[in-house]
Amino acid sequence: MDRKKILFVASESVPFIKTGGLADVVGSLPKDIDPEVYDVRVMIPKYSCMKQEIKDRMQYVAHFYMDYHWRSEYVGILTAEEAGITFYFIDNEGFFTSDKPYTDDPLFEITRFAFFSKACLSALPVIDFRPELIHCHDWQTGLVPVYLKERFQANPFFHGIKTVMTIHNLKFQGKWNVADVEDITGLSGYYFTPDKLEAYKDANLLKGGLVYADAITTVSPTYADEIKTQFFGEGLDGLMNARSNDLRGILNGIDYTDFSPENDKKIPHPYNVTNFRKEKVKNKVALQKELGLKEDPKCMMIGIVSRLTDQKGFDLIACVLDEMLSLDAIQIVLLGTGEERYENMFRYFDWKYSDKISANIYYSDELSHKIYAASDAFLMPSLFEPCGLSQLMSLKYGTLPIVRETGGLKDTVEPYNVYEGTGTGFTFANYNAHEMMHAVRYAEQIYYDKKKEWNKMVERAMNQDFSWKKSAEKYQEMYDWLIGR
Repeated sequence: MDRKKILFVASESVPFIKTGGLADVVGSLPKDIDPEVYDVRVMIPKYSCMKQEIKDRMQYVAHFYMDYHWRSEYVGILTAEEAGITFYFIDNEGFFTSDKPYTDDPLFEITRFAFFSKACLSALPVIDFRPELIHCHDWQTGLVPVYLKERFQANPFFHGIKTVMTIHNLKFQGKWNVADVEDITGLSGYYFTPDKLEAYKDANLLKGGLVYADAITTVSPTYADEIKTQFFGEGLDGLMNARSNDLRGILNGIDYTDFSPENDKKIPHPYNVTNFRKEKVKNKVALQKELGLKEDPKCMMIGIVSRLTDQKGFDLIACVLDEMLSLDAIQIVLLGTGEERYENMFRYFDWKYSDKISANIYYSDELSHKIYAASDAFLMPSLFEPCGLSQLMSLKYGTLPIVRETGGLKDTVEPYNVYEGTGTGFTFANYNAHEMMHAVRYAEQIYYDKKKEWNKMVERAMNQDFSWKKSAEKYQEMYDWLIGR
């Protein structure tokens, strides 16, 4: 039996280039899709800022020239294998030379990713790979379903290829004025109407993908419902409702080979669900020592690993942080960068309460693992959260999440119920600083007064299974349904 061919198209993927959760999904999900039934391959840009040892692994496949934006543009194709999955890299130095994967120039971003979308499709006959389905991720690949229907469909090679569009964060849509986008993409005016790529007088690349894809997914069931409302819909809620029969939410997983407290080389004291009562706390003391906090194994430690933005709920934290640090018996360890006002706020509190809070305004993979392992609780009060991976990691490490009930946070963290003895964390519903503080203080109360209950919750949290395997089965079901249609 021939395997079903699937192509992932995205702007980033681990282990080659990563800025966020998108790269984790694109790098991890293909590995868990059944290789006996599916031949899954991945296509991403070849950025000049990729590490040299990664570029050294790539082998040249072919190159050709493609008409794009009134010019003949070079398209190079390279390949590398990772964990049994074939990756292809689209090369063009004019578009992908930059010191980081994304630039701050929105027009250039649209130009390079429109090129990438067209180049991916043009490359398929050259590499002799005809996927039955192309799985596109976020606005950077939004033009793949559009180009496929607009100019490639007439060629027998492309006829009948299906597309899926996955939204990782609806906030980012790839918007610019219609005249420029029409000129860059070569799409006719027919495509720039409110029922296609135009939205509120702008051209919108993500919208194009959502209109033309055969199916739409997003990264948690609750977020799939939320984006049909005005508050979460980012101006596209009407379209999401119109396509609700083709929209499904499939929860992201995490790769437990990278995130397992038992096998984690980045933490000083590995532990598991049977010995965490003795071993986990050693990580806390080690981290207190390393960061210059007061060394106290009994003090409740709250971890935060995040981008410092409003979306992540830092305006709530800003309202009550002083009060909590001055009154509560807690320590807070923060890791992350973001908006200057939040970076400076944490620097200030680190100076004012140096034995109770450690603000690490940078990013370090190693320190993030140490925080997941050392903390007792993990704070994530997001305004919206399509899926969220941090709460899944903290569950695995027995660090109880304190989250707002939104998107993937609502789907993955079960609130503690004192009467039934259930739950894997603490939640609050309204986007309100004092409601968040109440949830944190409720967690403190259980931690200090009901240690047995707390440890039972840690056990339940560590036993949760959010591996990619479960998510992969749901994607396979959708692929089969689409290919069979």
